[in-house]
Amino acid sequence: MEGRDLLAYEIYIYVCYSGRSTGEMEEQVETVGKAFVDHYYHLFDNDRPSLTSLYQPMSMLSFEGQRLEGTENICNKLNQLPFGQCHHAISTIDAQPSSFPGGIMVFVSGSLQLPGQDYPLRFSQMFHLIPAAEGNFFIQNDIFRLNYG
Repeated sequence: MEGRDLLAYEIYIYVCYSGRSTGEMEEQVETVGKAFVDHYYHLFDNDRPSLTSLYQPMSMLSFEGQRLEGTENICNKLNQLPFGQCHHAISTIDAQPSSFPGGIMVFVSGSLQLPGQDYPLRFSQMFHLIPAAEGNFFIQNDIFRLNYG
């Protein structure tokens, strides 16, 4: 199982276990968060135009301080970055339930290797995932920052 099928499966598991104990629920939130992160960065690194499916018209992105709103604006920004290929190496993933029913907050740290660069760039990214009507999640909020220093 891979890509969108894996994410749909993880969401199905999340919904099935939503009546479970706090410990089981936390484990499911972590599982869905990790599946989302794997899916998102796989698309970003290999098929960036496909990220369109993860955003909605009300989605927001803060990218290095620049605020964008809406699927088209966000995906234009991501697809017009000054590098085509890249590789994300994820160091940490933290996930928590959000106050939005069924929502999940995901915080990621890692490094970004760009072609022709000797050293990777460290980054942090936060996602607020909201359940969509069709049983998937979409990205309501996305905040990205490079970590300097």
